[in-house]
Amino acid sequence: MTELILALDVVDRDRALAVARACAPQIDAVKIGYPLVLSAGLSIARGLSDLGLPLIADFKVADIPHTNRLIAEQVFSAGFGALICQGFAGRDSVTACVDAARAMGGRCMVVAEMSHPGAVEYFSGGVAERIARMAAECGADGIIAPATRPDRVRVLREIVRDRLIWSPGVGAQGGDPRAIAGLVDAVIVGRQIYGAEDPAREAAAFEFLRR
Repeated sequence: MTELILALDVVDRDRALAVARACAPQIDAVKIGYPLVLSAGLSIARGLSDLGLPLIADFKVADIPHTNRLIAEQVFSAGFGALICQGFAGRDSVTACVDAARAMGGRCMVVAEMSHPGAVEYFSGGVAERIARMAAECGADGIIAPATRPDRVRVLREIVRDRLIWSPGVGAQGGDPRAIAGLVDAVIVGRQIYGAEDPAREAAAFEFLRR
């Protein structure tokens, strides 16, 4: 089974809550990034807590270890269950996030390769492979890898083995969920769902992932 994570990249608190509640029966987790948190604050986690779904803070944290730790502690204290950080900041910065997650009963996922076209400018030449290997060595729960490039996910799966892979890029970016489902533990879908006239119906269209 492949899980469905809703990327709730809207900037209106009421709309975010409405979409999440409508889609809750069809999704497995909610991912929140800077657009919503900068608008609604970290307290949005409390607003979504009644859904009973895991909440993921997609801040792609990429700072020095001390700052990463402070960010991670704020995230988990606010009620999030997972944090996404960037791997390119280096082993010590990733370890700071992983250690904070462990101490506070949460998960840490590391971006190994992003899903947009420009990512190939720098996540290439073995860079993503090095990040994936380092993430595993640091004890991260898993990596983020692009649904837009299933061939790359296959390569990274060989490195991280049974650690989690969450895959963004399905829908608006053109990633095919059927092509990626067997390779990853969860697909991340945002605009295709929250931008739909009926978000709940759109989320239900991904039911095939759970079979």
